[in-house]
Amino acid sequence: PFLYFMIRDLHVAKRTEDIGFYAGFVGASFMFGRCLTSTLWGIAADRIGRKPVVVFGILSVVIFNTLFGLSVTYWMAIATRFLLGALNGLLGPMKAYAIEVCRPEHEPLALSLVSTAWGIGLIIGPALGGYLALPAEKYPNIFSPDSLFGRFPYFLPCLCTSVFAAIVLISCIWMPETLHKHKVSDDGNQSVEALEAHLIDPKEEVGQSNSSNTKKSLFKNWPLMSSIIVYCVFSFHDMAYTEVFSLWAESDRKYGGLSLSSEDVGQTLAITGASLLVYQLFMYPSIIKVLGPIKSSQIAAVLCIPILFAYPYMTYLSGPGLSIVLNIASVIKNNLGPQNQRGAANGLAMTGMSFFKAIAPAGAGIVFSWAQKRQHAFFFPGDQMVFFLLNIIELLGLVLTFRPFLAVPEQYERN
Repeated sequence: PFLYFMIRDLHVAKRTEDIGFYAGFVGASFMFGRCLTSTLWGIAADRIGRKPVVVFGILSVVIFNTLFGLSVTYWMAIATRFLLGALNGLLGPMKAYAIEVCRPEHEPLALSLVSTAWGIGLIIGPALGGYLALPAEKYPNIFSPDSLFGRFPYFLPCLCTSVFAAIVLISCIWMPETLHKHKVSDDGNQSVEALEAHLIDPKEEVGQSNSSNTKKSLFKNWPLMSSIIVYCVFSFHDMAYTEVFSLWAESDRKYGGLSLSSEDVGQTLAITGASLLVYQLFMYPSIIKVLGPIKSSQIAAVLCIPILFAYPYMTYLSGPGLSIVLNIASVIKNNLGPQNQRGAANGLAMTGMSFFKAIAPAGAGIVFSWAQKRQHAFFFPGDQMVFFLLNIIELLGLVLTFRPFLAVPEQYERN
């Protein structure tokens, strides 16, 4: 939530309207680094073990997250975020590890715990960033302007995250390796994607004949490829929305923003994360049983469109009314997202998702900066254009969930 103010204080933007342009590339650098190396880290985890990759990934968080908080130039901020993404190969190995430490009947619970941990991070992370950034301004009785945290106003939230990561790193001493428990068959033809797709949905029946398919044949599997394309479109929308939301909420009202502080935005994101966690644990499983994953995604996409159209008009609100409406809209928007698509963990989907999430922040930042310069345009002036384009992407994702584009597997047809 403090990225907007960080770019402002780095003095790289010549005008206030250009802050979003530069902030977008900082947001994109992490995902671009992960896009380049996620497959390599997956291969490394299969070769040398899960534990070394996890330990190295956590160590990279400790080092480069700390350096990001100490950034004194724009390019230092981009470099540290890029290296953090490139050297942090945690996601894939952790999902595999969660499966391997459990008996088969507990595998769904293991994967849900990974999602739960992510949800907890969505609560704690924005709160730390919102309340601990700029401590010398917010808490002058505790932090003086001449102190370390006064000279580096965004170091404190990054330091807290790094300290927590260091504690987790130490706890990895007692983390058992699981790779030796799973021997690979001699034929060597079982694709990583087929294995991971099986781990994603333990209830899904995967034919034995499919286990010997080569990677090339995966691109001829239209049900798989169509679902990955839909997944990437919604990932692009989700990342672009995340980037735009903080920039829009913290920008000045004369540019169509809400003029909120970093703690206000952090509080909103924390409330949103908490509601998302509750929704995933208690509401979403029941919705899936009734509607199925495809219909629930379609309904969610339809409901998201009018909500996004309402965002620019929040600038006419102020005080408690604005806070209440903003929290409600953010909670509804995030909880309506296609949750079933977020569980995809196969290598092909991860690479595609990382690529789309890499270009989304940069694209969103560029569009946001351009929109703030056209406050008096006739067609969707200012930030109305930003949310209009977000809705176009949402509509595209919605259209792609219907036939003939999305090929529905037989088990969903029967259900």
